[in-house]
Amino acid sequence: MLLKSKNIILHGAPGTGKTYLARKIATDIITNGEFDDYTRLNDEQKKQIEFVQFHPSYDYSDFVEGLCPKINDDGSIGFELRDGIFMEFVERARKNYENTKKTKDDIKKEIMAQELMEKFFSAIDFESTSFKIKTGNEFKITDIDDNKIYIYIPNNPSIKNITIDVEKVKRMLESGKEFKQIKDVTQFFNDKVQTQQHSYYFAIVKEIKERWEKEEKRRKLNKDINIEKLKKFIFIIDEINRGEISKIFGELFFAIDPGYRGKAGEVSTQYANLHLNPNDKFYIPDNVYIIGTMNDIDRSVDSFDFAMRRRFRFVEVKANEHIEMLNSLKNEKIKKKAIERMESLNNAIVEVDGLNTNYQIGAAYFLKLNELTFEQLWTDCLKPLLEDYIQGMYDEEDIMEKLAEAYGYNELRKGNINEDTKG
Repeated sequence: MLLKSKNIILHGAPGTGKTYLARKIATDIITNGEFDDYTRLNDEQKKQIEFVQFHPSYDYSDFVEGLCPKINDDGSIGFELRDGIFMEFVERARKNYENTKKTKDDIKKEIMAQELMEKFFSAIDFESTSFKIKTGNEFKITDIDDNKIYIYIPNNPSIKNITIDVEKVKRMLESGKEFKQIKDVTQFFNDKVQTQQHSYYFAIVKEIKERWEKEEKRRKLNKDINIEKLKKFIFIIDEINRGEISKIFGELFFAIDPGYRGKAGEVSTQYANLHLNPNDKFYIPDNVYIIGTMNDIDRSVDSFDFAMRRRFRFVEVKANEHIEMLNSLKNEKIKKKAIERMESLNNAIVEVDGLNTNYQIGAAYFLKLNELTFEQLWTDCLKPLLEDYIQGMYDEEDIMEKLAEAYGYNELRKGNINEDTKG
């Protein structure tokens, strides 16, 4: 179902186990059917599943990317671009997807480039070792992290500090190209104009090659080269209809379309001009699947956006499904009673004019019996919900009396039924 559709929405009455089912589906997919119990996944497998819950204040910056405040080195407040939870997740999937397309020679080049960089940066003295760009201007490397190389330019009267991208240096080394001029760097990255950073990419790559490349060419790579296996990644959005869908997804509504997965659906994000490479495009690979959950009767949200609706397959989860959730109750006797009361109550609900199966009560509500008695479950959980359902109806009191009778509350109150939840 999900493997073919790419995107599905599990919808139905409250407590029917939509979130429970979403986790089961996700677990089943990433384990290739070995099991569907999420708790059995190892840490690496859990990275293939992400979970988020939408709400009215959730927006594009939370989901895709946005500007977040940061404290600069001088104590001032600035802003930096940060990936949202969905973009971070998709990047993990994209990396896996693209790695599966690489040849053993590609992987060998990547390993060699990584080792060249590690040797180079471990050999230099940060803030002390000096280098020169092609014009002869001096610079020093002050630090490096997973993403950026930090550069200090002592003789530059206007800009003393710049950063360049670690990944771009690796790409230049992996390419095996000979960069004779700075314009070669500009062309390599498909940039329209030459920038200050290009001079430093050129200088650092040249230094790395001069120091280590001869040694690396003499050395055989004594590592086993294994091509990465394709993994499936499942993103679960709970209460998907509680957020403003078109605002949260933005331009990604096009990219998530099953017919436009991969490069065919690549888009520029709203903040593309702030990326290290403004020409970079975002796309969702074929190994990403989306599961949404929603309550059909949630009156606090607007109807599901029609442009997004046609990009999902809608699957109804009925109240009488996934009774197996009740296996976690204390004993079989309680479980049996819970099923009987749930079925009786749900039969009475659909007989009320104005209500239907969307208003039935799912098994998840009865899991509360591990902490509550049957009477408490009615008075504290079910009764308030049902009263909200029938609010404004002409015969509210009579309806509630019939529903209470169907649940067996009257007998509980009179003490005619044993309320011992220990069985």
